[in-house]
Amino acid sequence: MSADEDHSGWQLTESDPGVFTELLKTLGVPLVVDDLYSLDSASLAELQPLHALIFLFKWVAGQSNEPSSGGQYDPDFPGFFAHQVVNNACATLAVMNAIANVPGLQMGPQLSELFSFTQGMDPQTSGMAITSSDWLREAHNALSPPSAISLDGLDLPKTSEDAYHFVVYIPYAGSVYELDGLKQSPVRHGEYAESGEGWVAKAREVIEARIATYPPGALEFSLLAVHDDPLPRLQEQLAQLQAAGRQNEASELVVKLSTENSKRERWAFENSLRRHNYLGFIHALLLAMAKAGTLDAAKDGAKKALQERIEKRKKGEAMDED
Repeated sequence: MSADEDHSGWQLTESDPGVFTELLKTLGVPLVVDDLYSLDSASLAELQPLHALIFLFKWVAGQSNEPSSGGQYDPDFPGFFAHQVVNNACATLAVMNAIANVPGLQMGPQLSELFSFTQGMDPQTSGMAITSSDWLREAHNALSPPSAISLDGLDLPKTSEDAYHFVVYIPYAGSVYELDGLKQSPVRHGEYAESGEGWVAKAREVIEARIATYPPGALEFSLLAVHDDPLPRLQEQLAQLQAAGRQNEASELVVKLSTENSKRERWAFENSLRRHNYLGFIHALLLAMAKAGTLDAAKDGAKKALQERIEKRKKGEAMDED
């Protein structure tokens, strides 16, 4: 979640599976994150084993501090839980609250040492320890570099922007928990059945109840799934099928592997764009356009396009994607 000003050194992070997956890779955690567009059984089954769901929603000031969707605060929660003490660290804090509660999860030495250091701390102190970690802040900021242009000191009018917040749903000790760094304690949503879909059936019920509180057609939330990296499993299955001469089944796995690898390549490309500073290129382009006499026409065209988008929004029409 963001505020108008934040001088902590933590930068805003996109709610993007490629960003989260790259962060986990940096932390030495062999998990990946994928967008979830549906909570149906088939979609969730493809991501098993599923360790956590990260829910992003529009945060509104003055909201009730009561647990959502009928849950109950559990002040005696024995797992890891950290409060959010820095606005822009929201995304990474959600990841920390999720992966710290996955039993036996492999992680890098720095992360393991950090979690060991926070053992026995209360949620507020744990949050301070997390956000005071220089190396973790650097990993977080690596895909959300600070703006190269500062408007501070220009006395420009403040504009209010929508703030979004991340919370996590996890299975722990036979129950589904909601970990929200802005809440006083983890929220327990009740036990789940080990048979069938397991914890995700209960999580679906809780999340759907929460989504139902939004106006019909609202798109002010998104859902991410934290699960095992499927590549090692798919590669092992492919080798077994090829060795057994089961070529038809092997061909299906080749398609799945190709799709997964293409997704990783797209993530790598998008993350490389996020790391790049385009200010020099933009400056050179504007100079070249000014010298060629095309800058004024381009500026007028941009103004016209912006006005058309504003008119569409006023009429309630669908907006083109940027």
